[in-house]
Amino acid sequence: MGILDRFATIVKANVNELLDKAEDPAKMVDQYLVDLTESLAEVKQETAAVMAEEARTKRSVDANAEEVARMEGLARKALAAGNEDDARVFLAKKQKLEAAGAEMAKAADAAHANAEKMRQMHDKLVGDIEELKSRRETIKAKMAVAKTQEKVAGFTSGADKAESAIEAFNRMEEKADKMLDTADAMAELSEEPVDDAAALEAKYADAASDAAVEDELARLKADMGL
Repeated sequence: MGILDRFATIVKANVNELLDKAEDPAKMVDQYLVDLTESLAEVKQETAAVMAEEARTKRSVDANAEEVARMEGLARKALAAGNEDDARVFLAKKQKLEAAGAEMAKAADAAHANAEKMRQMHDKLVGDIEELKSRRETIKAKMAVAKTQEKVAGFTSGADKAESAIEAFNRMEEKADKMLDTADAMAELSEEPVDDAAALEAKYADAASDAAVEDELARLKADMGL
């Protein structure tokens, strides 16, 4: 695609629309700046060449017009001198110059139109580059804030999960305490009631046993004459 063929695309390009559609505007700014700077270098070179062509065709048209005027002046002098044949020669040359001048004028108009397009393209690229440079830091700052917010959101989500886990653990601990309390109560209810009389009976049974032993000991001592 030639440089002039890209004219409409470059001029119609909207920086704001490109940035709005970009997934990562910060990276898009840097890449677009690189692309525009490369295009601007090419456009500058082409613009200079086209402007030079414009100037050359204009000089050709002006020189041709001067030559046409000179031929007419010579024809007038020839007539004034009574030399019609000489006047015819000058007028014939004038007509050829005028025909060539018409073609030169067309070429000059085309060169002028091309130069205007190149100047517009150049000015558009310069404007886009300046706009992107002025917005680059702002966009990058906004992207940094957005990424920080994402991190904060992630931390908040993690904290929420931890809090939920702690709450679940507390519920499980509370349930375990309740089950333990229930088991203790059941064990307490399962124990047989204390029989006070039976306890005293055992006490006195031990006393009777001790008395019997003493009686047996006395009998043995008597038998042995001790």
